Amino acid sequence: MFSTRRRGFLANVILATTLVIATAPAASATAKPEIKVSGGATQPVFSYEDAIREHVRVRSSVDSDGDGKKDLVRVDIIRPKESDSGLKVPVIMQESPYYDNPGVGFEIEKKKYDAEGNVMKFPMYYDNYFVPRGYAFVSVDMIGTRLSDGCPTSYGASDVLGGKAVVDWLNGRAVAYDDKGDPVKATWTTGRTGMIGHSYEGALGVGVAGTGVEGLETIVPLSAYTSGYENGHANGVLTWFKGGARWQSEHVDKDPAEKCEAVRRQMDAESGDETGNYTAYWNERNYRTGPIAKARNVRASVFAVMGMQDRNVVGSQFAEWWSALPRDVRRKAWVTQYGHIDPFWARREAWLTALNKWFDHELMGVSNDIMRRPRVDVQLGPDRWISQADWPAPARSTTLRPRQDGSLGRESSTGTGGYVDIAKTEIAMAADPATANPNRLAYLTPPLKKAMRASGTPSVSLRLKLDKPTANLGVLLVDYGQDTRINYRERGATSGEGLKIIGGEDCVGQSTADDDGCYFKAGDNTAASGFHVVTRGILDAQNHKSLSRQTPLTPGRPYQITWKMLPLDYEFKAGHRLGLVLTGANDDFNLDMSGNGSGTDVEPGTGARVTVDLAGTSVSLPLVTAP
Repeated sequence: MFSTRRRGFLANVILATTLVIATAPAASATAKPEIKVSGGATQPVFSYEDAIREHVRVRSSVDSDGDGKKDLVRVDIIRPKESDSGLKVPVIMQESPYYDNPGVGFEIEKKKYDAEGNVMKFPMYYDNYFVPRGYAFVSVDMIGTRLSDGCPTSYGASDVLGGKAVVDWLNGRAVAYDDKGDPVKATWTTGRTGMIGHSYEGALGVGVAGTGVEGLETIVPLSAYTSGYENGHANGVLTWFKGGARWQSEHVDKDPAEKCEAVRRQMDAESGDETGNYTAYWNERNYRTGPIAKARNVRASVFAVMGMQDRNVVGSQFAEWWSALPRDVRRKAWVTQYGHIDPFWARREAWLTALNKWFDHELMGVSNDIMRRPRVDVQLGPDRWISQADWPAPARSTTLRPRQDGSLGRESSTGTGGYVDIAKTEIAMAADPATANPNRLAYLTPPLKKAMRASGTPSVSLRLKLDKPTANLGVLLVDYGQDTRINYRERGATSGEGLKIIGGEDCVGQSTADDDGCYFKAGDNTAASGFHVVTRGILDAQNHKSLSRQTPLTPGRPYQITWKMLPLDYEFKAGHRLGLVLTGANDDFNLDMSGNGSGTDVEPGTGARVTVDLAGTSVSLPLVTAP
């Protein structure tokens, strides 16, 4: 709920907006544009070409490089020229580590500057689209990148606190300087700020919101990390290559390597790659319950987007944080079948309409229907979207059990099965389920008599024995049945993460010779296939919750191990079969982001034989509709 102060502020803004609309003068050569709202959305009445472009350096609260001085954060600003003569505007802010390398968005854009050092081309469309509608756009070089001081710390405290300092400055609580070293105040803004960004950028919004900073009214995190340990260690299994934190810091920083070498050595020492343990390093990078950011401290509203087939930032990053947010946080979400994408590339017209209304409602107090619509949009397949009141959808937990004859149903069975823990791809493990395979066990339901939808987080429980002190345990839920589906596996020059370039461009907002605001069109990348891995879960057996961390198991002794899989929201069509595949190390999680091969076979498998007691083995599914 709003505080009394905030309710009053929004009421005043709504009233002021209504009065502006009612009394706006007829267009003339001399009339000054004023914020205009039509159909519940602000309209592009301000000149992008004439907008004020400037930059400042905000003093942060941190010294990330240890040089004895507080880091200064570079902030590039574009705002309507009318904001220099009385118009107070809210701010849309993107804090990014990518302005140096590799660039921003699917078109890998970078900033371009004029002779005075002001940005003439901002990456992405936020400036082109929203400045003409009466917003300022603020582009923040994350600490340690581009023109900001300091060292990037791979989601560490300084990454987050640099963004917080900018929000503080926009609200009069921090100091900024111009190129001469003179203090600069943000007299042109209402202070009401919304952060938006994809991947690392979205994570920074989550982190800054988790500090509880006043003035950050909303965040729009797209495929955003919320807990670094969980994202890089799936139940004890390392899913990022060793040294990943150092690589990430080096990847986004183009300063001489020696500048931040001491910081990176410390990151290497504290990240615990050799043990896989949850350390203070990872606690600092936990934006749900960590010391810098906590979900319970979020006061900003949230419009989140998450792809259920994302390998870079897995779906639990959204699901766990979403459920931990305070109940009174206003929120909206899109849950997709894509991989690691920004919805601007996937569903552009619907996205821009929703985003426009969201920022108008949250930052300008415009009365529109954005919160009267269902809270969540869910993609069930190519060009198939539904809406619902929340996520996950209301569901009933249904338990299915594998049987000795290879079937999967509600009745339990006696007998055992076994496989050897060797890293294999999901395609190899899910293909040809009726064919014997030494590295997996496969169990299928009969053909479904009617469609079945699952929404939420499944869990799996295995009763097993090992012939070695540990093993990787893997489980796949598979949709078997010929169909045309989103193809998120193909990643090439013209496709990736479930999308493909379809030719032509859309120009959004206004343009200049330096910044045209035009972007290629993309659409669903589909393929006909006989099966589809819907979700998965992996675990290092010696790390299951009934044991202390890194405790070897006793070979030959039976254990009952239960753990959560990654979330899903998926419809199994009538006539299809649901498959449960039990396997070992999942080679699809062996991500090598470094480009130098260091991520190859992060977890090749232990070679252990896993014997599964079927009577004690089951999978629990959150079913919205059961067959």
